[in-house]
Amino acid sequence: MQKPAETAVPLHEPIQERWSPIAFDSKPVEPDKLISLFEAIRWAPSCFNEQPWRIFVAISEDAESYGQLLDCLVEANQAWAGKAPVLMIASASTKFARNGKPNRHGPHDVGLALQNMAIQAQSVGLVTHMMAGFDIQKTRHTLQIPEDYEPMTAIAIGYPGTVEDLPEGMRERETSPRSRKSLGEVIFTGAFGTSSPLIEA
Repeated sequence: MQKPAETAVPLHEPIQERWSPIAFDSKPVEPDKLISLFEAIRWAPSCFNEQPWRIFVAISEDAESYGQLLDCLVEANQAWAGKAPVLMIASASTKFARNGKPNRHGPHDVGLALQNMAIQAQSVGLVTHMMAGFDIQKTRHTLQIPEDYEPMTAIAIGYPGTVEDLPEGMRERETSPRSRKSLGEVIFTGAFGTSSPLIEA
């Protein structure tokens, strides 16, 4: 299933086509495609080139590590994400390695890395779905994440499935229209809340 964004102007195709489905095919992801996602993460920009992301990954063929990550998700997400052949959990360093000072940019940089990955995934025929719905403390304990790293996001990755693959109560969510705020609500010039005249240019 495809749900391309209805944009005001044309966008780079993987951006326009990217969305967050919950229906996944259980077909395994080829190793070369998986490595390409890792490389996309590696080459994301970051403050002082600290690369503060640390990514945990599991494939469905490795039942033990896959089960670890799946068990960290909230029950509602387990219901659909358990069919995705690849699960990830991304964490961010809370300190700069260069001087030990707090790194408030870490979560931002992890977001950049995951967006790089999402666009690369889209370009090779994969889909991604990022989740806030996971147990932070269980994740920290299960994966032995140090205190100076913060679990940020869980991600399901794989090939797109069909609506029929979903539990009946989730099918409407998959087919509902996509929406976004207008540009005037989020792009400002001069002062917070003042829509930029560039939008009308």
